[in-house]
Amino acid sequence: MALKCGIVGLPNVGKSMLFNALSNGSAASANFPFCTIEPNLGVVAVPDGRMGLLAALANSKHIVPASMEFVDIAGLVQGAHNGEGLGNKFLGHIREVDAIVHVIRCFEDENVVHVAGSVDPVFDKQVIDHELRCKDIDTLSKKLSKTEKLAKIGSKIQQQECALLNRFLTLLEQGGDARKVQVELEEREIVQSWQLLTSKPVIYFANVDEATILGKSNAHLASLQNTVAGENADVIVGCAALEVQFNALDGDEKQFFLQEYNLTESGLDKLIRSAYALLRLITYFTVGPQEVRAWTIEKGTKAPQAAGVIHTDFQRGFIKAEVIDFQDYKILKSESACREAGKLRIEGKDYIVQDGDVMLFRFNV
Repeated sequence: MALKCGIVGLPNVGKSMLFNALSNGSAASANFPFCTIEPNLGVVAVPDGRMGLLAALANSKHIVPASMEFVDIAGLVQGAHNGEGLGNKFLGHIREVDAIVHVIRCFEDENVVHVAGSVDPVFDKQVIDHELRCKDIDTLSKKLSKTEKLAKIGSKIQQQECALLNRFLTLLEQGGDARKVQVELEEREIVQSWQLLTSKPVIYFANVDEATILGKSNAHLASLQNTVAGENADVIVGCAALEVQFNALDGDEKQFFLQEYNLTESGLDKLIRSAYALLRLITYFTVGPQEVRAWTIEKGTKAPQAAGVIHTDFQRGFIKAEVIDFQDYKILKSESACREAGKLRIEGKDYIVQDGDVMLFRFNV
């Protein structure tokens, strides 16, 4: 599944540095606004410790992890919805992603220019929130104007859409976000067609300094965490500059570096896993002597549709799925042992795939 997370924020908050750390890429990063113009795209492996264990137990030659796409989008500024700083172009890039990673600067450094003149994470967040809302208000206002004309000639469907448009516009004009509006199942397709920026789920990446990672208190971070406390959103704390160094290391070197900072995992790994969960994604595995591969599906996916992620023929000719729970595989250590212990299940078309299922599909076309 080619799901994308867009990395957004004000200029010079560390977006491109974070992107480089995520993707081992070479996105431009410099001490001036609008260093990034066209969005950079990177494919990132989803960290999953279960795969190494499965590969060892099955003597698999290769490990193929699940992946996500991250898009480095140029910095937004006040007035972006009116075209300031190439804002219309950049806001259009956000429209194309499935979720937003909002990078917010939470460190002081006189050598790094702040576009607003001083570091204030809450202000920075409010600027981006305001620009996204204003763009959505503009989108819906234009849509409402056209829909009202059709509603006047007696179209019930258009009248219902007008009411829905007004609900969203009212909330946005009051400073709310589209993602907070509760809609009925039959309304979701209409709302999705609007492609609203504030309907996209958000993760906040608090870009802090090295001292904060080492345990020093950080008032900027505290103010950001307090501000987003009521949003039910993750705040991932990390130092983009350190993450670049972490990601350049392999195996034992990386583990030693993490231990030096008293970390169990990098900020990047936390961010990737959080983005994966935010998009309601889960993983199932196929296991064999050639490879262990992770496959990405949405929660609630049934077995035939999960099989279709591998190949459309698997879904079209689905007969059954052989399923082993990961924990059973871990304990019993092989497919044959799971089969002998009665832990291999035969599931049909209505089976809802669970995270960590080890699966083999039977099909006929």
